[in-house]
Amino acid sequence: MTLLRPFTGLRPAAGRAQEVIAPPYDVLDSNEARKRAEGKPWSFLHISKAEIDLPAGTDPYSAAVYDKARENLDRMLAQGVLERDAVPGYYIYRLVMGSHIQTGIVAAASVPAYEDQRIRRHEFTRPDKEDDRVRQIDVLNAQTGPVFMTYRQSAQVDALVTPLTHAKPDVDVTADDGVRHILWVVNDAGAVQELTRAFSAMDRLYIADGHHRSAAAARVAAARRARNPQATGEEAYEYFLSVNFPDDQVKILDYNRAVKDLNGLSPDAFLARVREAFDVSSPAKAQARPAAPREFGMYLQGKWYRLRIRDERVPHADPVRRLDISLLQDNLLSPLLGIGDPRTDKRIDFIGGIRGLAELERRVDSGEMAVAFALFATSLEDLMAVADAGEVMPPKSTWFEPKLADGLVSHVLD
Repeated sequence: MTLLRPFTGLRPAAGRAQEVIAPPYDVLDSNEARKRAEGKPWSFLHISKAEIDLPAGTDPYSAAVYDKARENLDRMLAQGVLERDAVPGYYIYRLVMGSHIQTGIVAAASVPAYEDQRIRRHEFTRPDKEDDRVRQIDVLNAQTGPVFMTYRQSAQVDALVTPLTHAKPDVDVTADDGVRHILWVVNDAGAVQELTRAFSAMDRLYIADGHHRSAAAARVAAARRARNPQATGEEAYEYFLSVNFPDDQVKILDYNRAVKDLNGLSPDAFLARVREAFDVSSPAKAQARPAAPREFGMYLQGKWYRLRIRDERVPHADPVRRLDISLLQDNLLSPLLGIGDPRTDKRIDFIGGIRGLAELERRVDSGEMAVAFALFATSLEDLMAVADAGEVMPPKSTWFEPKLADGLVSHVLD
């Protein structure tokens, strides 16, 4: 089975990428998107967050929003802001954030491989979010949000990709957040064939970020198969937009927690209970950023503490329950603070590591939260172990940076 294949991408016309690219649709709310798109008529936010062009308060899941997204896409095509490549190809996509560099391949990934778990997932999805992406794909007849995937580093792929990046890039722009986005179009028949073979020889690929987008693509494919009895299996809807990075280049940041109250405990009683499962250091003068797995920082009443879970509390053989996030949940958040289901409990909030530990301090010092926890970042090896076991990661386990841009390349389902 072909895991990845080339496709004819829909992209900003030459010189227009800076006007078009936008943050992923799911990292901004409607108000933030509206502000980011001010004075930018060609921002891809007009497609990915089309409610910004409708009256404030419009339900972002209403039919009018999807129709407006289609209208805006058609307008950008008519004005020549977006153009379709004439020849199928791959796209080498490099992200540069400070000193961090990662280089991947934009490709159409196989829906059947996803269904057969050669493309592995590690998260549950929410039906409402899946429904949103299904409607977006159907109305646009295109996938505009790429799925971030990873694979075990391959010397063969590296040897194919590296020489291609020595050429002048087709796109080289820096987004508002300072992240640089570089793209090379690869449509040489020989290079395309070699890349296809190299990826098809892999045992599996892993979804890092974009589970709702991939699940929605599979639902769209299933529905269109049912309506097309003459299908060959090579239709565009049998593939979904993806960017594939080697695992040795992917950057995962910590994903931290804050809780609104101490579940009826006094600070002293809470600390005493924490010491039942954790070794607790004296209050730290500096921020207690975890230096290794099984270590946690805790911010309480203006003071930082270092927590180290006792080894007998770690179920080493279980790829999910041994994760730091699971250890904190099972030994502290649930039994002490009463956070039974972090997916639905309104007393807990999740803070991406890109915001830094100062954000944890701010949330507690303001009185909004009573206690906050800093975690060591989940490793990609742990993520792969969970996916290989067919298990699911706890919610809000991974924060990937830098983020992929929406609008740089889209996959049309013709």
